[in-house]
Amino acid sequence: MSRIGKKAVPIPSGVTATRSGNELSVKGPKGTLTMPLSDLISYDVQGDSIGVQPANDTKRARAFWGMQRTLVQNLVTGVTEGFTKKLLITGVGYRAAAQGRNLRLQLGYSHDVNIEVPEGIEVKTPDATTVEISGADKQRVGQLAAEIRRWRKPEPYKGKGIKYDGEYIFRKEGKKK
Repeated sequence: MSRIGKKAVPIPSGVTATRSGNELSVKGPKGTLTMPLSDLISYDVQGDSIGVQPANDTKRARAFWGMQRTLVQNLVTGVTEGFTKKLLITGVGYRAAAQGRNLRLQLGYSHDVNIEVPEGIEVKTPDATTVEISGADKQRVGQLAAEIRRWRKPEPYKGKGIKYDGEYIFRKEGKKK
């Protein structure tokens, strides 16, 4: 049995959840998020909580149970608090600047890297070496952070590159004479 799946997802005040057909929609102060529903799971939308149970006793339904409950929880958290990823840029001459709906990165290439920020996601650069990505959809925030990081992953010798805040970079010792 799923320990996570057994718990019902509480719906805070100011948030409404509706199930229409094969889709769950959650509306809150930060916007509206929708999620397609799995046929293997039964969803019980009540006034103050959303219950998630396997529809049948198959192994596949039990495997989906905890994940589907977590996805519902992410919808509720996204429309109330939102999600944030923070990236740190390390390296001489490496910097970032947010310009409207674009993010301009200077990462040691012969050209600047311009990344277009999708709708529903906000990118801030409090200083030249920090990028903060925030939005209601956890998957889209994480995907944009991964795409930005992909341009210059941190290397193990000097640690130069783009890393997540709190990420540990395994350091190697350089060549000896």
